[in-house]
Amino acid sequence: MSGAALGLEIVFVFFLALFLLHRYGDFKKQHRLVIVGTLLAWYLCFLIVFILPLDVSTTIYNRCKHAAANSSPPEGSNMTGLYATATSVPSQHLCFKPWSYIPDGIMPIFWRVVYWTSQFLTWILLPFMQSYARSGGFSITGKIKTALIENAIYYGTYLLIFGAFLIYVAVNPHLHLEWNQLQTIGIAAANTWGLFLLVLLLGYGLVEIPRSYWNGAKRGYLLMKTYFKAAKLMTEKADAEETLEDVMEEVRKVNESIKYNHPLRKCVDTILKKCPIDYQEKMGRNMDDYEDFDEKHNTYPSEKSLVKLHKQVIYSVQRHRRTQVQWQILLEQAFYLEDVAKNETSATCQFVHTFQSPEPENRFIQYFYNPTVEWYWECLLRPWFYRILAVVLSIFSVIVVWSECTFFSTRPVLSLFAVFIQLAEKTYNYIYIEIACFLSIFFLSICVYSTVFRIRVFNYYYLASHHQTDAYSLLFSGMLFCRLTPPLCLNFLGLTHMDSSISHQNTQPTAYTSIMGSMKVLSFIADGFYIYYPMLVVILCIATYFSLGTRCLNLLGFQQFMGDNDMTSDLVDEGKELIRREKRKRQRQEEGENRRREWKERYGHSREDSTRNRNVHIDPKESNFSEMSTNRSTSKYTRANNRTERDRIELLQDAEPLDFNAETFTDDPLESESGRFYHETQMLL
Repeated sequence: MSGAALGLEIVFVFFLALFLLHRYGDFKKQHRLVIVGTLLAWYLCFLIVFILPLDVSTTIYNRCKHAAANSSPPEGSNMTGLYATATSVPSQHLCFKPWSYIPDGIMPIFWRVVYWTSQFLTWILLPFMQSYARSGGFSITGKIKTALIENAIYYGTYLLIFGAFLIYVAVNPHLHLEWNQLQTIGIAAANTWGLFLLVLLLGYGLVEIPRSYWNGAKRGYLLMKTYFKAAKLMTEKADAEETLEDVMEEVRKVNESIKYNHPLRKCVDTILKKCPIDYQEKMGRNMDDYEDFDEKHNTYPSEKSLVKLHKQVIYSVQRHRRTQVQWQILLEQAFYLEDVAKNETSATCQFVHTFQSPEPENRFIQYFYNPTVEWYWECLLRPWFYRILAVVLSIFSVIVVWSECTFFSTRPVLSLFAVFIQLAEKTYNYIYIEIACFLSIFFLSICVYSTVFRIRVFNYYYLASHHQTDAYSLLFSGMLFCRLTPPLCLNFLGLTHMDSSISHQNTQPTAYTSIMGSMKVLSFIADGFYIYYPMLVVILCIATYFSLGTRCLNLLGFQQFMGDNDMTSDLVDEGKELIRREKRKRQRQEEGENRRREWKERYGHSREDSTRNRNVHIDPKESNFSEMSTNRSTSKYTRANNRTERDRIELLQDAEPLDFNAETFTDDPLESESGRFYHETQMLL
């Protein structure tokens, strides 16, 4: 079982990363290198989080075995070397191997490969791939050239700092650094940058995650927030459509100016392939003009301008597609929340949907999650479940904040994470140790990673679900994960006092800590920044609790959802009207389809029956005589029948009601529609 646990977690984490990437990325449309790079970055970061508890339990066993070996009785004694004395091993228990024990020598190699691969991704490969993905070049060589130029300053800054540091070390006679010490300094610099960002994201997540579940249990809160999102998304959607129109106009001009025999025509064709299909059909290919472009002195766009236009087309099309998909998803969410609000007062305990789901549900889900179960869950159980979950998460947040402020104290031990691990270490309960470590680091990871998924930096960085995230944002998220995960794990080991630099004990370190090297080379970082900077999480939690960041963004003109703000109320009302308008539009569409279906079922079958009856009662002797007259009049009656059928269809299409503020006439739109349908049927009859 020693290697089975490690192998199972490696496989499980891979499919977890693949599932999340499939939710946010688009495997069909995005470049394979982007998918592979992002998947590798996410996979390595998640793998560190899941494997670290196994490293902790293995280290505790190795400490017990080492203590038992040092306290072995002299030769001739009846006691075995695996038992520890009361002074060395307090529990006086046998040091048995944990079920997930990993043999010596495997974990250091594993951590070294994982860590340095993630650092290579985040500092070298992924930034280069970001520039490559955003480049508007028409060839691989052009994209690589653009990526190198854009990252020249990025890489040059690092080389300049590192070169200046090497010169300082070489000139100063008091400093004699070896390769291992230089490696430790590089790791410390990367972890310091990551810890600076980690505390900011952790302070936000520790408060926002419990509060989001608590607010989700309030009646009407999610619906009001959805209305607010609808108003903002409609503005973004209109802006995306306008931007796309402007870019397509530029593409049309370029398509008309550059003829078929121009050397840059291939570049124009590449741009046209990235445009939406309807715009491609409108513009078409300018192949009917065979004028020689050299004979005219027209001004043609340069290749550099086409590269810029290509980049604008990719961005505008991606943004337009994303806003369209998000708008449809938001509409479904708003309709469902409105259904929940209506069904809360239902006496039948049956959940009734206004609109049926466009996608057919699984029969297994329909059988167990029937309308009765759905009503009890949405209207009764879910609010209480969210409240209980919010309380549990709040307790975890308080424990984290307390431990972050007191983990440097070893006598007495004030960090609650360290207290729990040390209590389990006395009895060598490895299952409890691994579960406690996993829950602790998993909660810390959720607080940090969820913030990475939530934040949005204008349209520069935005992780959108349902396969709507662009390549640049996916690669940027991979960079953030690779930079945040190592300091996150070191911070967790410090909270549990498994890091010897924190506990100040001469004990065997974990394999993960051993590859980081000794921070004694940079004492001001090990004894200062790493210990006191995490205390700022208290200030950040207080700022998040009082929504100081949200209020500052509102003052700067970026509308955020706040219950006590006039702008929020106006946007909520605007979003409510937009949802109501879309709801009426969908109701009219469904009613029109139902009327057409009912018309075909009522009059289509009766006409076929009458035609069949007339054909049966025709005299066979008259069939030959009437055949010629039938042939002569076929076209006439066919045209007449087609015209009659067309008139009926047009009449049905025109029968759809127009929206002239129908709420002032009747409160039930279905009743008014049924009345109109009755009068229209009488007119047709």
